[in-house]
Amino acid sequence: MASSLDEQRHKELSATDDSIPTYTVIHADGLYDAGDDVIEQEIFKSTDTSKPFKVNYLQTNLSPAGIPIYKPWSTIDKSIRDKVDGITILKPDFTAADLELFPRLKVLVRMGVGYDRVDRVALAQRGVTLCNLPDYGTCEIADHAIALALALRRGIALHHDLQRADPPGEWTYVDTPLVSRIQSATLGILGTGLIGTAVALRAKAFGWNVLVYDPFAPNGIDKTLGVERTRDIKTLFRRSTTLSLHCPANDATRGLVNYGLLSLMPKGAVLVNTARGEILNLDDVERCLKENILSGVGLDVLPNEPIPVKGPIHPLLQAYRNREEWLRGRMVVTPHSAYHSPESLVDIRVKSAEVMRDVLIHGMKINIIPPPKQ
Repeated sequence: MASSLDEQRHKELSATDDSIPTYTVIHADGLYDAGDDVIEQEIFKSTDTSKPFKVNYLQTNLSPAGIPIYKPWSTIDKSIRDKVDGITILKPDFTAADLELFPRLKVLVRMGVGYDRVDRVALAQRGVTLCNLPDYGTCEIADHAIALALALRRGIALHHDLQRADPPGEWTYVDTPLVSRIQSATLGILGTGLIGTAVALRAKAFGWNVLVYDPFAPNGIDKTLGVERTRDIKTLFRRSTTLSLHCPANDATRGLVNYGLLSLMPKGAVLVNTARGEILNLDDVERCLKENILSGVGLDVLPNEPIPVKGPIHPLLQAYRNREEWLRGRMVVTPHSAYHSPESLVDIRVKSAEVMRDVLIHGMKINIIPPPKQ
């Protein structure tokens, strides 16, 4: 249910002059403290006296900050749902059944890059516009991907684990295929969108030779970035001693990175995924780690999120949690937090409100995701 403060605001703003266009916009998750909507209220303020409008904006607290699960959409009061024109959403899914709860919905803004948890077909059939934020968290995620690669490739995770073991490891380096010089080695990038491009630039600065694969990238992107491009995904895997994944999750990419591709990588390779968990087969990652095809893996995303604190989880993740000897220093997991920084949390609020305003109220064509091909 919405907070009492938001409910009161909803009632107050609903009593408006019928001659002025009025829109109801909800932020589904409830990521901010009740009443902390100064940023959004300023963006939704009408400044054109010739075309005034009003926005009834409130949070519905389906998944507040720090809570990994979310409440059903039906818990939002029907009196609010019946008036909603726009929704901004970060974590919850949005299915065809959820859409039925919002008869007036016109625009849904996904507060991030990916939109695989939204039923695009249902939205398209109802004529609801779907938008995302492709330029949100770009720097943070690119930094995170490079940080994971460096933490593994320089043995930082390995020595961290060894030095806090009981008893602590010897005060000396460890001979391991995990650690190798990165200068002149090849870092492969699967997907050259905004984040993949940012990773390429960072990798070049560290001295990696960068090899990219993206069948949808325009011709000349390799020239622009000063990297090498391959048109063969198998070549990408064969040559990459470190590989970073940056493609979206869709019908073509789910399960794409499997044993068939991973087994092509040079012995002792490192794999990093800050994109979507569904594109990577965890069974095959575990197999490649045990066969020493992969010396290390850094994962910010998983096929099924969130992973429970207790209860059954994938054997590889359980081995990681158990600190099993064979996996020591070879795996780093972060909880889908690559996007996070105090600054990025402000960005996501500003950008999602701006996109909602520009598309819903001003009719602009910004960050619109086209309907899926039938």
